[in-house]
Amino acid sequence: QVQLQESDPGLVKPSQTLSLTCTVSGGSITSNYYGWNWIRQPPGKGLEWMGAVRYSGSTSYSPSLKSRTSISRDTSKNQFTLELSTVTPEDTAVYYCARGPEYDYWGQGTQVTVSS
Repeated sequence: QVQLQESDPGLVKPSQTLSLTCTVSGGSITSNYYGWNWIRQPPGKGLEWMGAVRYSGSTSYSPSLKSRTSISRDTSKNQFTLELSTVTPEDTAVYYCARGPEYDYWGQGTQVTVSS
């Protein structure tokens, strides 16, 4: 059983860089075929795909967030990390990590609030 768990950064101040780590257990992030995604849901809005790192290590990003987003991985820890720079209150959301392409496994989500 694959399990994903997001870290909990809690409150982030405007203009700071948000850093979130997803720890994967029960499966390797280097296993062929799978991609490892970051998705968020602002209050009262739908899900927004932010980006992903594939099993090969290649990355892809949402065009609307690409200038502020970086996704990396640590294969020795079976983790992948999202960094979102220059955050504003509009980045307040529940952030999820999930396995693609079927999105069959998700983390429980972590609430990130951007506020001074």
